[in-house]
Amino acid sequence: MKKILLAAGLASLVLCGCSTSKTASTASSDVPLYSNVSTDAGFDTVFYYQEYNQDKDASEAHFNEAVSLFTHYNDLFDIYNNYAGMNNLKTVNDNAGIAPVTVDPEIIAMLEEAKQFYTWSDGEFDITMGALLNVWHTYRENGITLNEENKQGPLPTDAELSEAASHKGWDKVVIDDSANTVYITDASVSIDVGGIAKGYATEKIAQKLASEDNIGTIAINAGGNNRTINAKPDGSPWRVRIQNPDGEDKLIIVSETGSWSFVTSGDYERYYVAADGKKYHHIIDPETNYPADRYRSVSIITKDSSAADCLSTTLFTLSMEDGQKVLDEYEQATGNHADAIWVMSEDKKVEAKNGKDHMGFYIAWTDGLDGVITWEQ
Repeated sequence: MKKILLAAGLASLVLCGCSTSKTASTASSDVPLYSNVSTDAGFDTVFYYQEYNQDKDASEAHFNEAVSLFTHYNDLFDIYNNYAGMNNLKTVNDNAGIAPVTVDPEIIAMLEEAKQFYTWSDGEFDITMGALLNVWHTYRENGITLNEENKQGPLPTDAELSEAASHKGWDKVVIDDSANTVYITDASVSIDVGGIAKGYATEKIAQKLASEDNIGTIAINAGGNNRTINAKPDGSPWRVRIQNPDGEDKLIIVSETGSWSFVTSGDYERYYVAADGKKYHHIIDPETNYPADRYRSVSIITKDSSAADCLSTTLFTLSMEDGQKVLDEYEQATGNHADAIWVMSEDKKVEAKNGKDHMGFYIAWTDGLDGVITWEQ
């Protein structure tokens, strides 16, 4: 599967204890634990699955269904590849300025949700700035290849970035719900759903599984988009680690019981080293047209994986004060609460109400996470 995620950070949040192979083990409550993994389900990522269930065959069926759905959403939201018998987002982008495209209703539903987050974030979360993201994607892919050859990559010029950034806007995207069509009226505008697509797919899979018969307790890790379904059989919390941006070790662990989503956006995935010796990652600040540099990572804990994906990307480019405003807007509009954890370098430290120096970083968090964070040594 080809990459379709440009704007959203591959989350560093990993469910503790996720297996990388198919196993049969037993939890402390004597409910069998089924684990499986797919490396080619889609979204250029690894799809991990765990389910506590007395019925192993049911767990296997649930895993297969989840993988099938993940692939389906990958194909729908792909902006690089065409698929036989399907109009996807690449079809929509290819027909910009030409004609409306009839699409699956899921595409329209996802676009409408992205538009809501555009409103709630006062334009900070904007999937219509695909032209700008494509410039960075091209330079980044080239830069990564050069870095592998021990060479540094080139940087786009300010003029190139400004020109690309001028081609965006929801006023250029016409969605017709009754006809199931999407039309981009400006041929220079394109859609990039990297900040929402994988989270949206993960959430839809979780909702589908939760409606199935004979469902157990499930943990999905779709490339860092973590989603749990139901409480563990023994009543213990889900323990999710937030990665040290400079290594594989963990900074902190967040513990929650029941059905939750945990998503992180960070600067340590999908980056290249440019000719100026600096690292340039994939989360672009629409105010500067350059990769955002306030934080090393931002994690979101909330019920909905799609929202967590959007929020982690959005808050990565905003001050903590403005990020809290977006969280408040989201809660006011939906009734769903979301918490955040900001990890920043010491030289970027901004004192917060809830904050702590830890392992060479400054970590801040929202009030709702008091008492659920474990500090690693």
